[in-house]
Amino acid sequence: MHILIAGASGLIGKALSNRLRDNHTVTRLVRRAPAGPDEVAWDPARGELDPSVMDQADAVINLSGTSIAGGLWTRSHKESLYSSRIRSTRTLVEAMRRAGSPPAVFLSQSASGYYGNRGDEVLTEASGSGDLFLSDVCRRWEAEAVRAPEGVRTVLTRTGIVMSRKGGALPKLLLPMRLYAGGPLGSGQQWWPWITMTDEVRAMEHLLTAEVEGPVNLCAPQPERLQTLLQELGRALHRPTRFRVPQKVLTVAMGQLADELLLVSARMDPKVLTSSGFRFDAVTAADLAEQVRDRRV
Repeated sequence: MHILIAGASGLIGKALSNRLRDNHTVTRLVRRAPAGPDEVAWDPARGELDPSVMDQADAVINLSGTSIAGGLWTRSHKESLYSSRIRSTRTLVEAMRRAGSPPAVFLSQSASGYYGNRGDEVLTEASGSGDLFLSDVCRRWEAEAVRAPEGVRTVLTRTGIVMSRKGGALPKLLLPMRLYAGGPLGSGQQWWPWITMTDEVRAMEHLLTAEVEGPVNLCAPQPERLQTLLQELGRALHRPTRFRVPQKVLTVAMGQLADELLLVSARMDPKVLTSSGFRFDAVTAADLAEQVRDRRV
């Protein structure tokens, strides 16, 4: 397949591009002058993308967006969380609509934040959206993606917390643990819909050809409470996990970011993904811990 990727320079984008290049042709959308034949310039802030690039693509993968955990949620950062996702998705969709031969499939990233803070409720793709700031971001993000032309199979990948040593949540969890100061954040009873980077990119490659459309939860089939997840990691690394960080401390230090990213509970079930035939490499927190110990994550 010829696959066009927006957001290929991000954590997931780099890993996905590397995997897809083994069997497919990958073209990256970049916001600068192209450095080679595998890059195409675009300007999502201005809504600029030559629609002819869509005529050459079999699939488009949209991973664009300012990092959710890239800094404190000031007003300007929150505006960027909206605009970077909505404008980039709108630009891709408009280019598809103007193309003579639009791609067959469109994978557009969304996030577990769609569901908000739902306690112990099991969340499938049929579950409603939450009432948090990130829930609204995800709803608007997805609304732009489903405007893709009729005939384009559109998949909304609601990705959970991706575990990778190269960035994201995992290094932040492991650092205090290695210093013998690891432990739960808040109560530790919140459900974390984790997924390894390996399974994340495998799942996205699977969805390029699976007969699936609409929302798809990308998370391990056995979500864990944060406390259990940390205990498994601590056991594998021979480190204690008894130093709890109180919710109040996190909220004072990080504000809304803590409430919506660290302390939120989302017990997601990847029902659509597993029903489509996908098989996870890491199913349980013990599997994750083993892979971390062996440096496979």
